[in-house]
Amino acid sequence: MSGRTIIIDHGSAFLKAGLSGWNEPQLVLPSVVNYIPCRENPGPSYARRRVSLGIDICRPDTFSYPVQRGRVINWEGVEHIWSFILEKHRLEHEDFPVIITESPLKEPVDRQKTLEILFELLNVPSVLLADQLEMSLYSSGLLTGVVVDSGCGLTRVQPFHLGRPLRPGATTLEFAGQDLSVYLFKSLFKEDYNRHNLFQLDTVASTQMRKCYVPQNLGDELDFYQSLPDGADERNSYHLPDGTAVELTPMQRLAPEMFFSPQVFALQGPSLAQAAMDSIEACEASLRPLLASHVAPCGGNTLYPGFTMRLYQLLASHFFPTKASVFAGSNRHFSVWLGASVVAHLSTYKSEWLTKEEYDERFRL
Repeated sequence: MSGRTIIIDHGSAFLKAGLSGWNEPQLVLPSVVNYIPCRENPGPSYARRRVSLGIDICRPDTFSYPVQRGRVINWEGVEHIWSFILEKHRLEHEDFPVIITESPLKEPVDRQKTLEILFELLNVPSVLLADQLEMSLYSSGLLTGVVVDSGCGLTRVQPFHLGRPLRPGATTLEFAGQDLSVYLFKSLFKEDYNRHNLFQLDTVASTQMRKCYVPQNLGDELDFYQSLPDGADERNSYHLPDGTAVELTPMQRLAPEMFFSPQVFALQGPSLAQAAMDSIEACEASLRPLLASHVAPCGGNTLYPGFTMRLYQLLASHFFPTKASVFAGSNRHFSVWLGASVVAHLSTYKSEWLTKEEYDERFRL
C-alpha cells in the first residue's frame, strides 16, 4: 500500500485518528455531535437542523454520541466526523488509503454502510476494515495472548493464538466506563443529575481522572477509610469548577472497583477479571498456560491506578502454579490505533484491502 495510511479508530467516547508510522494518533477528539436549528429554516424537523462536531455550549442539551456500546446508532453523525478527519488530512497531504477499526459486534449491514460512506460519499481510494481487538494484540507485540479491552461502552475479552481469534473464549460485557460515569453522576448530584449539564460533566470527568483508583482489596480499603477522622485525607477533598469544596465518599473514589466487583454496584454479569479467567478456561487445555502468561489489558479504564496490579494478582492466584503475566504498555489507551499503524505496513494484509474499483464491481448496482 501507500507509504502512509490514515487510521481512524472510532470508539464510543473518543475518536483517534492520524497517519500511520507515528507513535500515537495526531488527533483525539470526543465522539460527539450536536444538532442545532438552521437560522434560515428554524424548526425541530430533520430537514431544518444542522449537524456539527462537539458540544454547543449555548445548547448543551442537543449533543449525542453516534456510537454507543460499540454500535453505530447515528450514521449521519459518524459520516460528519469522518468527513472532518479526512478533510483535515487532505488539506496537508495527498489522498491516502484509510484503515477503519471496527468492533467485533458489527453486523454485515454495518460493514456495508461503512464502505458506502467511505467510497461513495468521502471518495477514499482504498479501505481496510480492521478488528479492534486484533489491532490491540499487535500493538502489544504479541501474536498469542488474551486482549482485555475496557473502554467507554464495552468491556471485551478475546484470546488469540498465532494471530487468530479463539472464538470459544470471546466475551463481551456491557458495563464499562460510561457505567462508572453514571454512578458518579448519581452519587454526586443525586436527583439533580443531568448528563447534559456541562458543570456536572466537567465535575465527573475531573473526579474520574484525578481521584479514582482501584483498591487491591475493597474491604481493607474501606476499613482504612473508616479509621480516618473526617478531613484527615486531603486526597478525598475535591473542588468543584465553581470553587466549592466537596468531600468525596470512599466509594466515589473507589468507583473503578466496579470492574472487579460489579455486584457491589448492582450490575449484572461476571467481573472483568472473572471474564478473563473464563475466557482462558474456555480454550484448549494445552494453550491455557501460554494465554495466562500473555494478558494484554487496553482501553481507558485500564489506566486507573491499581487496575493492572489488581488484574495480575487475581490471574496469578487463579492460575497458580502457572505463571501469569500482564503486558501493560503506557499507551494502552491508544492500543487499537497503534496496532492498526503496524498493520498498515504489513504486506501480509495486502489481500484484505478493498479498492474503490473493487467496491464498484462488487457492491454497487
